[in-house]
Amino acid sequence: MAQFFKLLVTIALTFAITTAIITTTATRTNPTTETFALKDPFKDLTPPGAFKIRPSRFLAQKDEQGQGPKARNPNAADSCNKDSEICRSSGANSTMTCCNNKCMDLSTDNKNCGACNKKCKYSETCCGGQCVDLSFSKHHCGKCNQLCQKGGFCLYGLCDYA
Repeated sequence: MAQFFKLLVTIALTFAITTAIITTTATRTNPTTETFALKDPFKDLTPPGAFKIRPSRFLAQKDEQGQGPKARNPNAADSCNKDSEICRSSGANSTMTCCNNKCMDLSTDNKNCGACNKKCKYSETCCGGQCVDLSFSKHHCGKCNQLCQKGGFCLYGLCDYA
């Protein structure tokens, strides 16, 4: 019985080695005796020149007209080291000030609304340095500085809704 298992293991091992050798050969012959080289299946997936060094897509962005580099993100923080004059000199907006060593616009920033570290509630938005609820404010109905008509009211961000 032990000899039978030994013979069975030998046959299985021989079959496995033979299969491995056959599948790893570099050429294949079809019945008409033509030889074709096996192709690398992943070679076709890589477009030519795919590994060239190129700038990041964010660095290569253009402005709306496609001319020069895209304007800097207005929310990007400048380092001001507690000097508000640096923030005011960077643009025409006089509401820029230095909060936590970053230039912030106190008229529109929800985390620094009207003053440094004055946060608006979840449902509120900073309009002109005040936290307002755009859903129900007569003076800021739906968006900042959108007034409802005299005698009208704001409901769900719409003037005279329902």
